[in-house]
Amino acid sequence: MIDQQTINQIFDTADIVEVISDFVTLKKSGANYKGLSPFSNEKTPSFMVSPSKGIFKDFSSGKGGNVVGFLMEHEKLSYPEALRYLAQRYNIAIEEKELTADEIQQRNERESLMAVTAFATSYFVSQLDSDEGRAIGLAYFRNRGFRDDILKKFELGYSPEKWTAFTEEAGKNGYKKSYLLKTGLSIERDNNTMFDRFAERVIFPIHSLSGNVIGFGGRTLKSDKKTAKYLNSPESDIYHKSRVLYGLFQAKKTIVSDERCFLVEGYTDVISMHQAGIENVVASSGTALTTEQIRLIKRFTQNVTILYDGDEAGIKASFRGIDMILEEGMNVKVVMLPQGEDPDSYAQSHSSSEFLEYIKTSAKDFISFKTEILLVEAQHDPIKRAQLITDIVRSVSVIPDGIMRSVFLKESSLLLGVEEQVLYNEVNKIRRSKQEQQWRREQSGRQVRQEAPTTMPRQPVVPGFVENIYSEVEEREIIYFLLKFGNLKLHFSGEKQAEISVAQYIIREIQNDELEFTNLVYNQIFENVKDLIERGDEVAERYFVYHDHAGVRELAVDIFTSRYELSKVWKRKEAYVELPGENLGFEVPKSLLSYKMMVIEKALSILRKELEESEKKQDIEALNQVIVRIQSLERVRRELSIGLGGRAIIR
Repeated sequence: MIDQQTINQIFDTADIVEVISDFVTLKKSGANYKGLSPFSNEKTPSFMVSPSKGIFKDFSSGKGGNVVGFLMEHEKLSYPEALRYLAQRYNIAIEEKELTADEIQQRNERESLMAVTAFATSYFVSQLDSDEGRAIGLAYFRNRGFRDDILKKFELGYSPEKWTAFTEEAGKNGYKKSYLLKTGLSIERDNNTMFDRFAERVIFPIHSLSGNVIGFGGRTLKSDKKTAKYLNSPESDIYHKSRVLYGLFQAKKTIVSDERCFLVEGYTDVISMHQAGIENVVASSGTALTTEQIRLIKRFTQNVTILYDGDEAGIKASFRGIDMILEEGMNVKVVMLPQGEDPDSYAQSHSSSEFLEYIKTSAKDFISFKTEILLVEAQHDPIKRAQLITDIVRSVSVIPDGIMRSVFLKESSLLLGVEEQVLYNEVNKIRRSKQEQQWRREQSGRQVRQEAPTTMPRQPVVPGFVENIYSEVEEREIIYFLLKFGNLKLHFSGEKQAEISVAQYIIREIQNDELEFTNLVYNQIFENVKDLIERGDEVAERYFVYHDHAGVRELAVDIFTSRYELSKVWKRKEAYVELPGENLGFEVPKSLLSYKMMVIEKALSILRKELEESEKKQDIEALNQVIVRIQSLERVRRELSIGLGGRAIIR
């Protein structure tokens, strides 16, 4: 147990901006700090940290709290774990008795697994001081040229030749068999005997963003071809290889300060570059790059430079990873090291300034690099050349930013000797096809949901291809009803016992159409109300009037003190009422229908302009696509017009 005085000291000492900056790139924004949400994939920063209040607020996910709450949410730590993390970070002494085996067992699953990996790390490190460890493990690291400070920084270690050495030592220290098996540190044979997974290997611990060891990589020093060169921990509750990048814990601060991340393949590549003084480097540890890993890098920088060792087959296999990075809206550079060199060997034989100078002069954008590699194969073969052009166009098509796409299309046109307009048309064709596929999937999902029995009538559904369209006035009206009358019940005519609260009705309709408020304050209120309803709580006035977000507080005060008035949109729609809330069964559905109608009308306006452009370009395929969408929206528009005549009664 941690005493209250120590807890108070931890809270008084911990700097929330400093702590969160270890995980999120923050920039000053007035009195606060702003960054991209670590809890969702967003392109516009909506994650705020207030140093004066000691709180954070993530408007994209609705999460918020103090510095301990952030660590609990982001790192999935328990309350005591988060306090210990901060105490260690700020050198605050915590007096606790050593845990017994029974107390370890009583800890929750995650804490127990973390305790086992922490013990294993210390054990493997200590083995470098044993006779066997010095002769084999330490000798290997010395042969690689690794200094003592680097061994300590990455907590490198050695697992003894005896195949039960670690398992026996862990058992003596009270660590249960079940946790040794779940972390993969031990393996059980059919005869119920256990042995060490990493026996006779040098050990590379894999750290989480907060610095906790969550898994291991082990390298054999034998030349037996039947023995795997590298062996990794299996998936567990604390280790998911697709969500981890080796070296990110040690690299994150330099990545932020240098505004660039170098991506390599293996453990020793990372370690050697650190020893050479280049610390903003991470590795995918030999696995195919995943979206989760890319988004981890994106928290700290938009710029990635991939270092290749000249293996052409490996380079081609990595092209998919480059496309995934581009799809996340990031900037990609590629560096090919000299023949016969990899990041490890090059870092060993060159100074950091020489290495960085080589990177600076050799880095190419992905278009130049990919074209150069593939043109060697294509040469004078027209079929292969056509495949190359298709490959390049496919890569450009995934870039979300239109200006960036245009820049790369211009460059591709020059490199490939193909008219820019031809490439532009192909990119648009690919992007339209993907959008249509996405829309069909969404429509299919909606049809499945709509076939399920419901007790409430559904409003017309806005098609999934309608995105990024907002209407400030209508959004504000919906928030007004959500806060002011959210707890009152609606009963729809013709539906026996079909009763639903105003808040439930609004939430259902907004989610059914997958709409999202673009005003961050409105979106925050919507998410808060949704959370309250899901917990079975009421929409409480005090919750919003005393909200930690100033914008939410101000709007709530306006609404709850009756200074807020309905807009004249009600008069335009011939649905104006003198006293808002007088007939909610009429007003609430009308508000939602008006909102959807405005979204549809704006979407139609955009599509009609696209129609004109397609006609000018005589692009028949694009023309047909736009016409289909316009017809779909016109159908929904007619349904909305009919729906504007429906009524419900208030109870």
